Amino acid sequence: MAVINFEELFESKLAKNEMVEPKDWMPENYRKHLIRQISQHAHSEIVGMLPEGNWITRAPSLRAKLVLLAKVQDEGGHGLYLYTAAESLGISRDEMLNALLTGKAKYSSIFNYPTLTWADVGAVGWLVDGAAIMNQVMLQRTSYGPYARAMVRICKEESFHQRQGYEIMTHLAFGTPAQKEMAQDALNRWWYPTLMMFGPPDIESPNSENAMKWRIKRETNDELRQRFVNQTMPQIEYLGLTVPDKNLKWNEAKKGFDFSEPDWTEFKNVIKGNGPCNKERLASRNKSHNEGAWVREAASAYAKKQNENYVAA
Repeated sequence: MAVINFEELFESKLAKNEMVEPKDWMPENYRKHLIRQISQHAHSEIVGMLPEGNWITRAPSLRAKLVLLAKVQDEGGHGLYLYTAAESLGISRDEMLNALLTGKAKYSSIFNYPTLTWADVGAVGWLVDGAAIMNQVMLQRTSYGPYARAMVRICKEESFHQRQGYEIMTHLAFGTPAQKEMAQDALNRWWYPTLMMFGPPDIESPNSENAMKWRIKRETNDELRQRFVNQTMPQIEYLGLTVPDKNLKWNEAKKGFDFSEPDWTEFKNVIKGNGPCNKERLASRNKSHNEGAWVREAASAYAKKQNENYVAA
């Protein structure tokens, strides 16, 4: 009787660009890597609702309010898709949320910065969601099936979010001098935190090697960061704004821009929980979780009753 080598089957799937599904055998480290990445992605979506949700009641027009409300609602849906994908790996929703609420789990460092003006809402949509799309398009081809399928819809909706942000920045950049100054100030404050979103430099990234080997990621942090700068610069030039980087210049040899590295000491400090809004973000999530306890209890009681009625029938 032939002995099945599950590890060889797993490697064969990856080599053929086939997706790994929940019932397939997978290395334990692969499963743990996916749980960490997908749950952190989900956490980032629901924590990411906070900086923009803060502006829903203060949006400058009814249209702007409706568009922002739809966007924030989308982010909640993205979190739901991703938590569901992570659950297929054998971790419960309660475990993931507990890790977030206790500060054990990480989420994207970008959401620990404040949205001080309406231009910040534009910068978040344009730059932050633009960087997210750069990261997430490749995840539609990630090796884990549930994650890849979740990303298809998420990427479509993130494209709308980026257009919403760029529209805000366009109105401000071509508005009054004060509005253009507001747009420039937002770009100044969000540029480097956005570059940090792609993660540390490849030589310092502890997870990139396995992510690339297992085809969870298809491109490295530095490759994605470079592409983001290259694609964003024409948009900045159109707006008539200036990147806060004296070293930024076109490099003909590499057909891309040279640019300054972000302050990686700041990045590490924010990751450790010492950013401008870390404590505020966790406090807000804990408050919402506690205030929503009665909804979860009611839903559980209803589900239990429905199950009892089904069994009795």
